Amino acid sequence: MSEAKTRRDELEEQAADFHKKNPEVWTLFCRFTFEAIKRGFKSYSGQAIFERIRWETDTADEEGKSTFKINNNHVSFYSRWFMMIYPEYSGFLRVRRLPSNDMPAINLPELTPEDFPYTDWRDDYR
Repeated sequence: MSEAKTRRDELEEQAADFHKKNPEVWTLFCRFTFEAIKRGFKSYSGQAIFERIRWETDTADEEGKSTFKINNNHVSFYSRWFMMIYPEYSGFLRVRRLPSNDMPAINLPELTPEDFPYTDWRDDYR
């Protein structure tokens, strides 16, 4: 009998689907992680690697908005995948326990930037 699907399973499936559609992100993730290793870091942040990928790959659309989106939910999986593939660097990328391991699947689709529309920052001070 197989175990019930967890929220973590859903999130990792979404990350794997993103990876299949955007293999260049993995290439950059590995490249920038190895650069951090070569620079002498003993540990580093997968989130920082993702921010660098955003910086290095993004372009502005005709409205001046970002055109390349990466869900932050994917960071922990890319970090774990890296350390599984390169076990000699196990522990290099800092990870925390995934609370989603203990949560049942909820069948929530991956959120996109459209789910979080931009607002005028001044609205928060009115």
